[in-house]
Amino acid sequence: MIGVTVLGATGSIGVSTLDVLARHPDRFQAVALTANRDAERLADQCRQHRPKFAVMADADAAARLRDLLADMSGRPEILSGIEGLEQVAALPETDYVMAAIVGAAGLRPTLAAARAGKRVLLANKESLVVAGAMLMQAVSDSGAELLPIDSEHNAIFQCLPPNFADGLPRVGVKRILLTASGGPLREWPVDQLSSVTPEQACAHPTWAMGRKISVDSATMMNKGLEVIEACWLFGTDTDHIQVVVHPQSVIHSLVQYEDGSVLAQLGNPDMRTPIAHAMGWPERIDSGVAPLDLFAVAHLDFQEPDLMRFPCLGLAFESARRGGTAPAVLNAANEVAVAAFLDRRVDLPGIAAVVADTLEALPNESVADKGLEFLLDVDRRARESAEHAVRARAA
Repeated sequence: MIGVTVLGATGSIGVSTLDVLARHPDRFQAVALTANRDAERLADQCRQHRPKFAVMADADAAARLRDLLADMSGRPEILSGIEGLEQVAALPETDYVMAAIVGAAGLRPTLAAARAGKRVLLANKESLVVAGAMLMQAVSDSGAELLPIDSEHNAIFQCLPPNFADGLPRVGVKRILLTASGGPLREWPVDQLSSVTPEQACAHPTWAMGRKISVDSATMMNKGLEVIEACWLFGTDTDHIQVVVHPQSVIHSLVQYEDGSVLAQLGNPDMRTPIAHAMGWPERIDSGVAPLDLFAVAHLDFQEPDLMRFPCLGLAFESARRGGTAPAVLNAANEVAVAAFLDRRVDLPGIAAVVADTLEALPNESVADKGLEFLLDVDRRARESAEHAVRARAA
């Protein structure tokens, strides 16, 4: 049996992971499940999957979970806080760790899993955006496996040759084509974007996602973060990555080779496909996703992204080129700005404005030979600066 820890079990990726896990009871066993504050949902998951450990974000939420599971025989050991997350990410009985905690909050447990030599199923792109060099070094030092879960990066992984780590030019790769749906605002008039509500921004036309990621898709910051993630995962730079808007979300990404060939991975827009791929790799296992019906799709469209409509994408490319602490500042500022938008404290264009103001306010520092505490301090300072920018715009 393969032991699986799911970091962020109650989110959309966590729920999909548990669905795939339940389809293979003879192969996978849930060892630990974690959640932020949704004790009710985690309690239901614990009753169904019977993990040995459950972790909540803080002591109050953990106490609530204990009350909900008081009558459960063989109930899990309940932990809380970042220490609990790091503990279950590195458990000896855990083989695979699904890193699906949204945002920079997922960095420390993801690092713990990598340092413990686990197969890390990476759905938390922010870990690479904030601490790419550190995470990749941890993977190398421990012999861990890092498999991408974002549908786009998983598609790229499937389209690359097994020896791509030797260097993309050496294996004949010319360019990575990263697809983007364009989100729900792809055709909105640019001059009306300030009137977009959180509900409209979260109404994704093809994917079912959490609110924060849905807003990131609406601004295309999600794609910008994925560009930075792709640079780390595949050892390349922004000059060899192109973003392509593909509204149908059927082609999940493509790889262009020197000989003119372009390989693509296609499938229905369902995160269980990349999850099952990473859990079964190098084998293929059932995901529960229906086969793609090309006759129903009928046609596929491609567009160049409009940076006037999606300035966050341009900011992400710029941050990737600058390197240093710029990507970490970009991510922290975006998390603060998106939260402010969801709270109706700034309008949608205000997200990019807050991120740009924060990048300008903080110096870009080298991360060479710097530790985790330095990066966490950069994250803290960027959040403080971004919150100041939010208040200034709301005044």
